[in-house]
Amino acid sequence: MAESFFSRISIIGTGMIGASFAKALRERYPYPLLITGYDTPAVVQEALSLGLIDVPASTLAEAVKETELVYLAVPIHSILEVLSDIAPFLSPGTLVTDAGSVKLPVMQHAQTVLKPENLFIGGHPMAGSEHTGPKHADAFLFENATYVLCPPEKISAAAFEATFSNLISLISATGARILVLDATRHDHIAATVSHVPQLLAVTLMNLAADQNLQDEAFLKLAAGGFRDMTRIASSAFPMWREILYTNATEIQSVLLEMQSRLATLTNALQNRELSSVQQAFEQAREVRNTIPKNTKGFLHPLSDVYVFAQDVPGFLYHLTKTIYDAGLNIKDMELLKIREGTGGAFRLAFDNGNEADQAVSILTVAGYVAYRL
Repeated sequence: MAESFFSRISIIGTGMIGASFAKALRERYPYPLLITGYDTPAVVQEALSLGLIDVPASTLAEAVKETELVYLAVPIHSILEVLSDIAPFLSPGTLVTDAGSVKLPVMQHAQTVLKPENLFIGGHPMAGSEHTGPKHADAFLFENATYVLCPPEKISAAAFEATFSNLISLISATGARILVLDATRHDHIAATVSHVPQLLAVTLMNLAADQNLQDEAFLKLAAGGFRDMTRIASSAFPMWREILYTNATEIQSVLLEMQSRLATLTNALQNRELSSVQQAFEQAREVRNTIPKNTKGFLHPLSDVYVFAQDVPGFLYHLTKTIYDAGLNIKDMELLKIREGTGGAFRLAFDNGNEADQAVSILTVAGYVAYRL
């Protein structure tokens, strides 16, 4: 049987996410692809002028006419509205997916409004930018990013094979690493690893800010650890408003668990029972060190190389150039720790152990201290 693929897709929302998706497919999807775009007139015309879409649509009905895939790259409340609006105009067999960061409410709504012949598969690319608009489209936005796909609970083997596999191929062309989860599981995990950390960062930052009003030494002493923990406190609220509203139940559940753990920690400190605190430290360190390697589902583990980093100008440039000149591709990079004037360590992740071993050899010859654990 010949390999099937998408030839016509429609992107609803040609802002930064939708435009980046289009640009990535333009440059990397191996089949001819006609892309229709829909947004406000000014935004969709900008996407057209940049060559990101082929056909500008003036209405949603026009946008989804005779398309094979509809990609919803709009805010969550707009996803719900658009699903209702496009449902009557979808051709039989048209697949619909989205790029929202909360999945269960969207999938429940899709099941309610879409016709049985139109399959909805939820999507969440774990990628983004502080920039907006098609002019900031980045063909590498999804490169090496985890892209969660949530198929409906009831999907036939035939639909899975014929439709879901096509979507996986399309999204994989952007360079994303696909992870398949059910919607409830996704929303609970997202609450734990993304939504609650955002709230904790905001709370900690505001606590320090309030303390700083009484004593200006507080923020003067805000060093690396504090900056790392509060980096995401700079996020703008409009995007988070919808996330917090639509995933409120899961977020509340995680916050209650966090409150319980903080109460346990408070009691341990009050009673000077530090053995349990030590156990928490050790467990956290052990699990944290496994995060780059311990990936599940469709993701395969990356192979890590650790490089001692000197605190000198140009170090990172020369390090990455050495890797580039050797024809190796760094899939992920993390600065583990650094002290001004001394240095720290970089974690470089490669696709497999063979590439990681090559990197160690090349870097060692070049004079770096590099090793694998």
